[in-house]
Amino acid sequence: MKATDVKACLVQQIQNLSTNSRLYTRNPERDFTRKRKLPFERVITSILSMGGGTLTNELLDQFGHSSDTVTAAAFVQQRKKLLPDAMEALFHSFAKAGTAKLHNGLRLLAVDGSDVQIATNIADTESLHSNIPGRKAVNIIHLNAMYDLLQHTYVDAIIQKRRLLNEHDAFVTMIDRSDLKNVLAIADRGYESYNSMAHIQEKGWFYLIRVKDGKIGIARGLELPTSNEFDVFVDLSLTRSRSNEVKRLLKDRNRYKYMSQSQPFDYLPQSIRGCKTPVFYRLPFRIVRLQVSDNLYETLVTNLDASQYPAKELKRLYAMRWGIETSFRKLKYTIGLRHFHSKKVEYILQEIFARLIMYNFTELITSSVVIQQKNRKFDYHINFSVAAHICRIFFRGDVSPPMIEAVLAKFLSPIRPGRGYPRRKIMKGFVSFTYRIS
Repeated sequence: MKATDVKACLVQQIQNLSTNSRLYTRNPERDFTRKRKLPFERVITSILSMGGGTLTNELLDQFGHSSDTVTAAAFVQQRKKLLPDAMEALFHSFAKAGTAKLHNGLRLLAVDGSDVQIATNIADTESLHSNIPGRKAVNIIHLNAMYDLLQHTYVDAIIQKRRLLNEHDAFVTMIDRSDLKNVLAIADRGYESYNSMAHIQEKGWFYLIRVKDGKIGIARGLELPTSNEFDVFVDLSLTRSRSNEVKRLLKDRNRYKYMSQSQPFDYLPQSIRGCKTPVFYRLPFRIVRLQVSDNLYETLVTNLDASQYPAKELKRLYAMRWGIETSFRKLKYTIGLRHFHSKKVEYILQEIFARLIMYNFTELITSSVVIQQKNRKFDYHINFSVAAHICRIFFRGDVSPPMIEAVLAKFLSPIRPGRGYPRRKIMKGFVSFTYRIS
């Protein structure tokens, strides 16, 4: 898609949202009914085009530093009329933009989550988190995301407060409500569960999930080779029954598995009372252990065919999952996910979905720019930091359409294969309103 097509698509989705604005306002009979400087569509576009500056400075930029610039208080009064569902609905509609890129006929979707610290509010106990002695409690919300590794865009997202965090439920919800076909879902150890695997199987998708080693996790309950590397097919039948007949079957650990009532599994009855015969759910999969570096091994479960996807190919596919990790870094530090313009969670939710939309907006535009790969040591791609700034200005209308591709093509960065970055173990704090850029 050309830059003009991407912008036209987003503008059209905003107009569609405005047409049904009654569904996304707190008081449909009164909100946005009077003619003001900030009608429904303008409030949406204002939230989308915000950077990391103060709210007043952002509004000055959007209104061209004119005397007609609305005040921060006026903007807050208007955004208060919006339900958080408005930006979420816009995100989901715009996430369908673009042409899907496939790998062997499959769409590669990575699933992961990331914590975001927000302004401290001890009254919001659902997001209040404290597990470090001697440090003050902080408020955290968790972003669960599903990310297209080939198109480099977010296709779904669920936001949970820290104390309500349940990545398994978020994963299952994103699977069930998706209308995509021919998908390979790739996930890290935090998402391993028979329930998730069953939901993906019922959806007709494929999965590639890293599982824990040692005494916990799926691998613990199976009889596996003692060698460092293996590729074993397991045809498992899950049940909640504990009859004497079933107990004899459960001795074959690679064919039968008992699921207690405390273990979530949506395709078996929660209680076996009244069941005259045992109920089983069949879940065939491969469990593969492979070497990823010196003295480092990983264990994966998948329902991909062994002949088409040997261990070497699984290793390559799982390594691509790192794309969602780098996307979180861009989302927070380039798009500006850490720079909120409110302390209220409902307004923060608006801005999180707005940042996801603008991330997708930037990636869709940059993917359409043709780069002349000259005889150089490295291949080059567009510098994302510069692109995010240019695309935000383009969305505002301050850059003409014929110019944006030419401008983006001037700011390139080399692609250095194999370069890695250490994972940040210390969460970056909320950026105070007092210390925003001018």
